[in-house]
Amino acid sequence: MADKSGEDAVGPGLEQAGQDLMEGTQNLLEQMQQWGFVTLRAQQLLAEFAAEQLADGHLAEQSETMMRRWMEGADAPARYRLSAQDPMDVMRRQSEMITSSFEYWGKLMTSGLDGWNQPVETRDKRFRHEGWDNHPVFAAIAQAYQFTVERMLAWADDIDGLDPDMKAKLRFNLSNALDAVSPTNFAMTNPQVLERAYETRGESLLKGLEHMLSDLRKGQLTHTDPNAFELGENIATTPGKVVHETPLYQLIHYAPTTDKVLKTPLVVFPPWINRFYILDLNEKKSFVKWVVDQGVSLFMVSWKSADASMADVEWDDYVAAQIDAIDTIRDALGVEQVHTIGYCVAGTTLAATLALLAERDEADKVASATFFTAQVDFEEAGDLLLFTGDEHMQLVEQLSEPGYLDGRYMAATFNMLRGRDLIWNYVVTNYLLGEDYPAFDLLHWNGDTTNLPRKWHRSYLDDLYRENKLVKPGAIRIDGTPIDLGKIETPAYIQAGKEDHIAPLASVWKLMDHLSGEKRFVLAGSGHIAGVVNPPAAEKYQHWTNEDAGVETLDEFIAGASETKGSWWPDWIKWLRDQAPEEVPAKGGRKPGKGKLKAIEDAPGRYVKSR
Repeated sequence: MADKSGEDAVGPGLEQAGQDLMEGTQNLLEQMQQWGFVTLRAQQLLAEFAAEQLADGHLAEQSETMMRRWMEGADAPARYRLSAQDPMDVMRRQSEMITSSFEYWGKLMTSGLDGWNQPVETRDKRFRHEGWDNHPVFAAIAQAYQFTVERMLAWADDIDGLDPDMKAKLRFNLSNALDAVSPTNFAMTNPQVLERAYETRGESLLKGLEHMLSDLRKGQLTHTDPNAFELGENIATTPGKVVHETPLYQLIHYAPTTDKVLKTPLVVFPPWINRFYILDLNEKKSFVKWVVDQGVSLFMVSWKSADASMADVEWDDYVAAQIDAIDTIRDALGVEQVHTIGYCVAGTTLAATLALLAERDEADKVASATFFTAQVDFEEAGDLLLFTGDEHMQLVEQLSEPGYLDGRYMAATFNMLRGRDLIWNYVVTNYLLGEDYPAFDLLHWNGDTTNLPRKWHRSYLDDLYRENKLVKPGAIRIDGTPIDLGKIETPAYIQAGKEDHIAPLASVWKLMDHLSGEKRFVLAGSGHIAGVVNPPAAEKYQHWTNEDAGVETLDEFIAGASETKGSWWPDWIKWLRDQAPEEVPAKGGRKPGKGKLKAIEDAPGRYVKSR
């Protein structure tokens, strides 16, 4: 009898091999089909976008130039008079960089794969994904990039023959350029992107392309889910009524939640560069709700986003609007004084308002002034000074031809100040990884831009950032009246952010030097937004105070400051109550629409919703 054991062994083996081959082939065909679909869909999306652009020439021009023109407004590094540098010194520095580069690469090449596969030693969160450590090629890419960044920035810092302003511009632009060419920003040099594309079989790249084309259509980078928030529904929800309205602003009166309120009401002037609801994001974060719950009669100014009809609106008009709001509230409630808050640019304007009232012998209309991250002396205004050069001002004029500056340009400027976090991080997340947009109220507000009046914007940059006139007595006239900040004796609470990149700490401190009345300075942890919007219940960050009345400089304040965990809001409300502690029943005119000022519409009103 023949032995069939061999056949029995071979038969099943061949059968399994054939099955594996068929399954592998099927899987390959499916993958090829999927990637073919992804490719065709991407081509379709690009073709549709191109057709839209051809059909709408204005949209095409807008999409192409919106960010590019604005970002070019800050002088390019090539213009920074490098010719002032000694040619021999330039050659020496180039030689040093080349030599150090050879040493770096020689060390890597002679160390074998182990040298290439060392973990990336950096605090840079862009390289935290394990792929940068686990693969020698990507580890080498990351290390080479970081080496180049360090050398280039060191070279910029060491350049002689440039004045400080020029050197600051050079470093700013060089840093932005280096951030732009980071290997994390390109699909083929980012292991996380490649991994995600493989896992999703290209769907992540397709989704990212859809995000990118959508942003090109609207001319603005998207940070959050555009459908996640609705004014009056889940943000800007504190109950109140619009009780007064002008072509420039609406006045909101919030409903009291306590039986008694401070006799002296409070009016808040938010910046008109963004919308007021940064102070009323939701119930847990809302400064507005918290203040109302402390027993304060609270009014909020809601500025109108500029359109062509506001081309000639100037700073005088905003000062007049602040005075109008103050007088309207005083008359409506039958009080002699109001408390005031000015945030950022509105705080700068509040200082001008107080100076004008002082010149008119009407300073008693204001019981106190609180300044949120506001500047009056722009000598140390930080990186925003880089956007006030002659070339940039010419660009502002061109872009403001409709009578206003499109708010998207200002949004791009503020994003550039933190480009790594607010631009390139989202390029990777939204475009390369194709992730869903998060529902983040603060970033939603950040992208909810307002337009700026042409005349006001130009004069603000010229008079304050470029010429620093506000701190020069008589250099600025409001309504024909020369003003002097030194005549302001109104008690002032001055808040600054430790990490503020828009109104730097050193710049905000200068309010202490220019105001003449009683002043309290408080330093908050975090920056321009989170440093202000920090409710006590969150138990986040910290703040610093200094009770030494003899402190004269910022360094002295910091040296002797006491740190307190959490929000500074309780410190402020105590200070506010001390200024005018008298209380009255929360009835009659203290309720929105029940007194002299009749309700026009529910808060948050129309102006904040206009685009």
